Amino acid sequence: MDENGRGRGFRDILLWLLVLVVPLLLMVLILPSSLTGSDSDLPISQVAAAVQRGTVRGLTVQGDTVIVQFTDGTVARSRKESGVSLVDTLRAEGVTPQQLAGVTVAVAAPSFWSSLGSFIWVVPLIIILGVILLMSRQTPVQSGGDQTLAFLKSRARKIVADRPRVRFDDAAGVDEAKQELREVVEFLRSPSRFTAVGARIPKGVLLIGPPGTGKTLLARAVAGEAGVPFFSISGSEFVELFVGVGASRVRDLFDQAKRNAPCIVFVDEIDAVGRQRGFGIGGGHDEREQTLNQILVEMDGFDKQTNIVVIAATNRPDVLDPALLRPGRFDRRVVLDAPDVNGRRAIIRIHTRNKPLAPDVDLDRLARETPGFCGADLENLLNEAAILAARAGRQVITDMDLEEAIDRVLAGPARRSRLIGPREKEITAYHEAGHALVAHSLKSVEEVHKITVVPRGISGGHTRLLNAGDRQLWTRSQLMDHLTFMLGGMAAEDLILGETTTGPGSDLEQATDTARRMVCAFGMSDVVGPVVLGRFEGLGLHPREGVERPVSEATAAQVDREVRRLVHEAFVRARQLLEGQRPVLDRVAAALMQHETLQGDVLRRMLGGEDVRTELLEQPVTPPDPRSSSSSTGCQETA
Repeated sequence: MDENGRGRGFRDILLWLLVLVVPLLLMVLILPSSLTGSDSDLPISQVAAAVQRGTVRGLTVQGDTVIVQFTDGTVARSRKESGVSLVDTLRAEGVTPQQLAGVTVAVAAPSFWSSLGSFIWVVPLIIILGVILLMSRQTPVQSGGDQTLAFLKSRARKIVADRPRVRFDDAAGVDEAKQELREVVEFLRSPSRFTAVGARIPKGVLLIGPPGTGKTLLARAVAGEAGVPFFSISGSEFVELFVGVGASRVRDLFDQAKRNAPCIVFVDEIDAVGRQRGFGIGGGHDEREQTLNQILVEMDGFDKQTNIVVIAATNRPDVLDPALLRPGRFDRRVVLDAPDVNGRRAIIRIHTRNKPLAPDVDLDRLARETPGFCGADLENLLNEAAILAARAGRQVITDMDLEEAIDRVLAGPARRSRLIGPREKEITAYHEAGHALVAHSLKSVEEVHKITVVPRGISGGHTRLLNAGDRQLWTRSQLMDHLTFMLGGMAAEDLILGETTTGPGSDLEQATDTARRMVCAFGMSDVVGPVVLGRFEGLGLHPREGVERPVSEATAAQVDREVRRLVHEAFVRARQLLEGQRPVLDRVAAALMQHETLQGDVLRRMLGGEDVRTELLEQPVTPPDPRSSSSSTGCQETA
């Protein structure tokens, strides 16, 4: 049995012992009083008085308990003094031998429960001795020490070198990170090559990146390439209820690593234990700080010949303690971000190795359709496509399966059962057609790939663009074009209905957020000027969180006016573009109502004003739904 199994077995034994001890202790506290006396017992003086009156027929003695049988047939209980006979007790109360002559006095053997009550006080002592005996006979969890405190040992999972290995070829889209980690592999394989020229390999490597970008995969790949043992543990597993347990587990973990050197120690989510000391609401946590202090001591005290490399992963490097990040501990940082189009293409090829694909599948286009997807997202996407193919009874994954999988990942499964009236469907069609036509008219916006009015999640439809390339820099004119695209659906509703609906709510939210970042973070307002008025965290246009800096009321009013002006300017521009192409807007909306989904070259040619009725006739027509129901139509666009 392994170490974890022995620990679980020992804990099970203790649990069963506790289950036995608690009822026995209750019996010790309750049973004697319930068997030997109660509030209804008669005092011995009243028993003596009844004997003197001649109303007692018999007395039966069981230990110190006296059973009194009266002449009227009733029975009562009493207690005599321990160690004194009943006759002597009654004589002491004034009962004469003549009065006792008419009373039958008998002595009965003690009952089972009475005997158990006197013996049960020994049971807890026996159980305690048994627990001590079992603890002393436990098989050692780790060699070299008393094992009665096995919960202090490290819970790291050891992956030995002969297990199926993960290689660098199994990780794609992170070429720079792999190059950084190859030096770690070379050090573990041949450390003398580095020490001969006086080089010191980094003792710790910190992998930084959003969730799903491959931090754990890269750590396993380093162990697989080097062929050394790999200890994996989460930062939260160090911290326990008892103070000092975390520090003890850290010591035990590094002791194991030293005995198995050369090896890799991987700590996932190290921010759970490596946060700044004394940081946060309510001050520091003693147990967490003791654990962090022990990690700092262990990492800084490494011998150069131990051949141990610590790899840690986190997506919150900003909260880590500075002492943990200094040279000599984690002195190399590897940043992993969402892959670009080339990285996504390589990741897709890895995850399609064991998946049969139809000849019409274009992996390059799939990489362009998934901007912002990380490795975990792409793996989930391809798995969803395989599930859809199996559900339809196909032996290969088709392009249709991939398209549906992208929509499911972005917006959720299609809600075909949702009741939508003809008027609502028409408004949604014009909304999505407005987005698509505005995007087609603006050259800096990506190519329109697909529009649909099929409800998914909380959205009534969506427009998907085909990413031509991952942008890192945005100009003011490009951001204004994207603002105009975001408000294209709202402008189409205003043009057709003369008013707007609740559908563009999410569009307005994204547009307002982008406009505020243009003014407060990018300095793109001539009125406010090139200053930063907020701290925005995260990559891309949409931050994870924003913390506004204190500004004056006059400046805040200027910011609000500028944000309102940019959004209104984009809305007016979108409406003017649609007014100049009203016939194209009507044709696209009508085709969208009939077919529900338009995509590819047919859609782009239609947006360009071409007559594609022949191509549209080849597409299936969705029959009108005779049912009608009023429900809010939320629209979601994916750029």
